[in-house]
Parts: sequence; C-alpha cells; structure tokens
Amino acid sequence: MLSRRVFPGPAGAAARRLVARIVVGALLLAAGPAAAAALKVESLDVITHKGVQHFRVEIAETEATREQGLMFRKHLAPDQGMLFDFKIPQPVSFWMKNTLIPLDMLFIDSGGRVISIAHEATPLSETPIPSGGEVLGVLEIAGGRAAEIGAEPGDRVRERIFHP
Repeated sequence: MLSRRVFPGPAGAAARRLVARIVVGALLLAAGPAAAAALKVESLDVITHKGVQHFRVEIAETEATREQGLMFRKHLAPDQGMLFDFKIPQPVSFWMKNTLIPLDMLFIDSGGRVISIAHEATPLSETPIPSGGEVLGVLEIAGGRAAEIGAEPGDRVRERIFHP
C-alpha cells in the first residue's frame, strides 16, 4: 500500500479504494520530482506564543497529492512544509510509510485552530497517527520544528483555506 492516509471510512469502502490508491501511487512514483514540482506553493503563518512563524508550503489538495505527501523526500527546509487540504472537515489519520524524514504534523480545524500535534513522527512507520477530531487541514513540517516555534494545540494557522 502506497497511501499516506489511513482510510477514514468503513473497511469495505477502504478496500474498494485500495486498488485505485496503489495505481495512483505507482503513477506518482513514475512521475518522480515532476509530481512535486506541480504542486502550488503558498505562504502560511503559524501564530504561537513565540510570535508569527512564516512557512512556504506545498498544497496537497487532490486525493493523489494527499496520498503522495512528502514520501521519498530526503530533506525539508525549516521554513518549508506541506499543507493537506481535505476540503471538508473530517477525522483523518496519517502514517509515515515511505517517508524518509521525521515530521511534525499539526492537525488544524476549519477555523485555523491547531487541535493536536504529532511530534517527530517516526520515518517509515505504518503506525496510524490520528487527528483527534475533525480537521480541514494538516500541516507537515520538519521534525522538531513544532517545538522550536513553540506550537501548541489552540494556536492559530493563517492560510487561505481556513476561515476563523
């Protein structure tokens, strides 16, 4: 299975989507860096007790780009990340299969409020990392950055997809 996202729906629906996800993942692997280059890059701010932290994030807003995520990347700059846009609030769960670098994941509700943070997710792990509630987006940044910037649940994220 090449999916980054653990299926949020019933087991039957997940099984039906598995074949499509494997095919999409294989196509993205074949596309290599060109697939990542096609993603939009936007500005995003995380507002913590330490101030406003600025990031440039790739936007994963399709099923295919959300499934690929940051897989196979060997480096992520401290001011870069990926924002997963789920379009509608929902509980989600991520894993780190095929992800080579540790990541912090900020799970963000539709109003731009951080509801939970997964710190330094273990590379290549298939252990599910749940959002802990309904989220509209998930921000992945380099492992350890959330602690460095002082990010905590309740902090705010400014980006066009969130509407406080």
